[in-house]
Amino acid sequence: MDDSEKGSGPVTIPEGKRYFRIGEVSRIVGVEPYVLRYWESVFPQIHPARADTNQRTYQRKDLDTIMEIKRLLYEEKLTIRGARQRLKEKGQTRSPADMAWIEDIRKDLENILRGLR
Repeated sequence: MDDSEKGSGPVTIPEGKRYFRIGEVSRIVGVEPYVLRYWESVFPQIHPARADTNQRTYQRKDLDTIMEIKRLLYEEKLTIRGARQRLKEKGQTRSPADMAWIEDIRKDLENILRGLR
């Protein structure tokens, strides 16, 4: 990635897509895959699922968290420790994005139940 891609301009997450591989997340957020893997090791809020092929599978909420981490580290110039503390404090209250994610899960579960009947 060149420096022009690493800027903090507007980030567009494709609509309708729920799962993303590490390469897609890297391009969307503007950080290298090794940075994402490192952030997973130091930020417990990032926990991508593993596909059958053992590839990381990120959800929209993971992208939101990663973009917030990037903002805290790159724009607010916080340390890893400071960013973890800020995320921990923020996590004590539910954001509208969290509520939307919960609603998506509820709908998925209803569809599964409907299919099982």
